Amino acid sequence: MAPTSSTNRGRRRVVLLPLPYQGHINPMLRLAAALHSRGLAVTILHPETRAPDRGKLPADYRLVTIPDSIPPELAASEDIASFVFALNKNCAAPFRDYLAGALREEEDGHVAFVVADVDWFAPLSVARELGVAALALMTSSAARFLVYLAYPSLCHKGYLPVQGTQESNFNTTVEELPPFLVRDLDRVMDMARHLAYADLLAHIVAGVRQSSGLIINTSEDMEGMEIERIRSEIARPVFAVGPLHMMTPSLSVHSSLLTEDRSCLDWLDTQRPNSVLYVSFGSLVGIDTDEFLEMAWGLADSQRPFVWVVRPGLVHGCELSALPEELQEKIGSRGRVVSWAPQQEVLKHPSVVAFLTHCGWNSATESISEGVPMICRPLSSDQMGTSRYVCDVWKVGVRVEVENQLKRGGVQAAITRLMEGKEGEEVRERMKDLRHAMSKCTDEGGTSDVALQRLVDFSV
Repeated sequence: MAPTSSTNRGRRRVVLLPLPYQGHINPMLRLAAALHSRGLAVTILHPETRAPDRGKLPADYRLVTIPDSIPPELAASEDIASFVFALNKNCAAPFRDYLAGALREEEDGHVAFVVADVDWFAPLSVARELGVAALALMTSSAARFLVYLAYPSLCHKGYLPVQGTQESNFNTTVEELPPFLVRDLDRVMDMARHLAYADLLAHIVAGVRQSSGLIINTSEDMEGMEIERIRSEIARPVFAVGPLHMMTPSLSVHSSLLTEDRSCLDWLDTQRPNSVLYVSFGSLVGIDTDEFLEMAWGLADSQRPFVWVVRPGLVHGCELSALPEELQEKIGSRGRVVSWAPQQEVLKHPSVVAFLTHCGWNSATESISEGVPMICRPLSSDQMGTSRYVCDVWKVGVRVEVENQLKRGGVQAAITRLMEGKEGEEVRERMKDLRHAMSKCTDEGGTSDVALQRLVDFSV
């Protein structure tokens, strides 16, 4: 825990509780930085699992870790529902103890409100019981939260669960959630996992409905209609304050759980402007060996320079993944493979021309903010829906076409579509326009800037 700072005495304090996944920690710490820049003192309350490095946080933040009793094998698994339920069960009492103590002492600033990831339904309830305003943060898109709200109805109407045997229905429009098709919904391969996930979403939605408000990492300019629909359905204040990585451009938020290989920036310095593909599939979801090799051959056959993030555990069953010697010889010095990269800095680099991405929400908004068109290969969860918006609503990317399994030809064809011809030119022009719109909403007086100030001034 950081020592009490004299600069924090008497300041209104916000307590933030991230979910211990990289894609959730990043936006929560960015929100912390935005609130801190506007005068609020910050406490990061985090379970022991994947707790951030105290040395990477600003000196006047307080970092408090609470016991979670999570078995390492559960934390490392892809059984997200079981992990989140266990976190809520195990952390509710430690959270109550901490918050009750903070309310009694208040020597280091009055607790103005709590912000917890939407997945923290139990702590949101505890804060409410203790009389503290508690807001939920949706780290993904407004469209994704609409899926949460509609999930019981989608199950009742037979859209869910989506299974591999229902491929003939994949292109059916989901009338309740335009522009989504059935293929954009969560795909589960066994009923037990589907029921657990549906139960988790029910708890999340109930927690948000009983909270003091919902914060979403998006902007009115990007998802105005979706935000208005959420406002009407939950009857709670909604703060569209994103993209959060753009709300504190002068502040450095070091939240990576993996060690960044910054040598790729030096390598990018040696490449021609607008020539390099950046490839990354995020921090969580894995792929099988066949997809890894097909992706590698597709990149090699494209004859374009690339930086590819192959993190530990990306390929199922392999802690470290190496390219076959034949493939390495073909690529030569044209490709750079790293275990993790400083993504925002890579996307800012003038040599980067496109982003081959899994379409996680953080990755998509970071790409848009830098005006980098996307080649979309979504893998699971919200990524399919984000890909739908990128390719068919905003039209700032192209999709890797996949028939049952990824093939190298599909990868190469998507790269060619974006990099050559009229379609690619039109995508790049639309990306410039969307980047400009996003910049306007985060500038002073923009919709996200105004929403953030409303949040800073928030009181029940």
